[in-house]
Formats: sequence, C-alpha cells, structure tokens
Amino acid sequence: MKPTANDYGILIIRLTLGAALLAHGLLKYFVFTLAGTVGFFESLGLPWFTAYLVFLGEVGGGLLLIAGYQTRLIAALMTPILIGASVVHIPNGWVFSAQGGGWEYPIFMTATSIALVFMGDGAISVKRLLASK
Repeated sequence: MKPTANDYGILIIRLTLGAALLAHGLLKYFVFTLAGTVGFFESLGLPWFTAYLVFLGEVGGGLLLIAGYQTRLIAALMTPILIGASVVHIPNGWVFSAQGGGWEYPIFMTATSIALVFMGDGAISVKRLLASK
C-alpha cells in the first residue's frame, strides 16, 4: 500500500512528539539526574516513584512513537503524563520561556498525543512493516 499525504502527516507528528518526549526523558537523566528529578517531583507533593515512571514513559514512549509501534496505546499512556506536566506549568503563565516554563507547550504536546490516539500509526511505521511480512 502506497503511503498517502495523511500517512506522512502522521509520521511527522509521531516523530516530533516522540523526539520531544525522548528529549525530556533524557534531560531528566543527564541534566537534572534521576535523584534531582525525584526531589523535584517530591517538592510537588508526588511520590518519589512517579519520577521514575515519567522518565521511563518519556524515554520508552518517545522511542515507540518514533518507531510507530502501538501508537494509539502509547499516545494514550503518554496523555496523563502530559496532562500532569501541563498542570505543573499552569501557574507559571502562558509562555514556555517564562520563569519555570509556561503551559502552552505541555498543552500542545497533550493535544498532539490525543490526536495520535485518533490517528494511529499511519502507513509508515514499524507496526505496518511487521504486519506486511
């Protein structure tokens, strides 16, 4: 089956959201460190283990979205993480460049994740490649 314009659009959205999630997860590991991330999550009143769940979700979910494997499921699992990030950033104001980061970028990522729940993998994906063999 030849990919359509919609398939290319889905690919671009998958790659962009997946890369952003992966980058945020790796930021937690390499820059803030997992211990620092745990401390930040605890300062928000969240249990320590949620930092690890978010880290694993962002890295694993980002990689799976980039690959295009189980996009609907992965995007659905990423949505609560992204809603949580949005809630954390709402008090900082609208613009993400504001002190502490604003809410427009996490809200955009949340909306993109929800859109992928509806769109699925698209034709250009590991899942479709495996299904064709």
